[in-house]
Amino acid sequence: MKLSLSVRIAESFSNKEKSTIPFADMVQIATRHGYSAMCMRASVAGIHTPIEVIRDLRRQLDTAKLEVSMVTGDFAVPINNDNGPDGLRYIKPYLDLASELRAPLIRVCMKTKEDIYWAQKAADEARERNIRLAHQAHCASLFESPDNALDVLKQINRSNFGLIYEPANWFIAGQPYGPAAIDRIRPYLFNVYVQNHRIQPNGESPVQTWGRGVVRVDHIGIWEKGGVDYDGVMAKLRAMRYDGFVTIHQAFAGIMPVEEAVQRSAAYLKRFA
Repeated sequence: MKLSLSVRIAESFSNKEKSTIPFADMVQIATRHGYSAMCMRASVAGIHTPIEVIRDLRRQLDTAKLEVSMVTGDFAVPINNDNGPDGLRYIKPYLDLASELRAPLIRVCMKTKEDIYWAQKAADEARERNIRLAHQAHCASLFESPDNALDVLKQINRSNFGLIYEPANWFIAGQPYGPAAIDRIRPYLFNVYVQNHRIQPNGESPVQTWGRGVVRVDHIGIWEKGGVDYDGVMAKLRAMRYDGFVTIHQAFAGIMPVEEAVQRSAAYLKRFA
């Protein structure tokens, strides 16, 4: 497995549109702690970003010898609102962004069964550029459970459309997320996101789910106990020889010092590499 660092580390949990750390500093943090790629989001570069800025970001990544593991091209996708699926209806700007950043994967959003047709169309267009699309295992979406995710993926039926396995969302939604679930989604596994939460009745952050309503959580490191069993998750990925990206996807701003969290996350994951 390869370590990737999401630019989300510099976002707050409640605001996905602003980055609190310059991109150049995030690149330095990634290289200092052994990451081989960055996961790009619209808070740094999206379909709204001028082309000259995108190309400068790519030059910075080249200098640091970092890949781009994935791009999320707008704010609606990570916010997971009703506009999230709009990109599937006109995927070209997202493909252009991925091509400029040399990213092999684009994160997308789906909310209703009507989005399946558009996911098929977008995947067909992406295939022409050798780009893959993936949906995160995410609360309040068609991918809130392994059962639903597999049902939608089978209906889409495109080899370049898969899943971003994210155990914390399935954990919050009260769904199975461990080794047995990984075995089920293995044919569609395109990427792995890791973040961690502890479910608390008075937790600081509310998370909307379709199956359980609002679930309140406190944010903790992936190395901490009381949330996702990452020892079991990572041991399973190692046992199956997963060789894709594992991305630190946690918003640390306002929770703990960002570089300390990035370093501790890397140290934990390297135990399983």
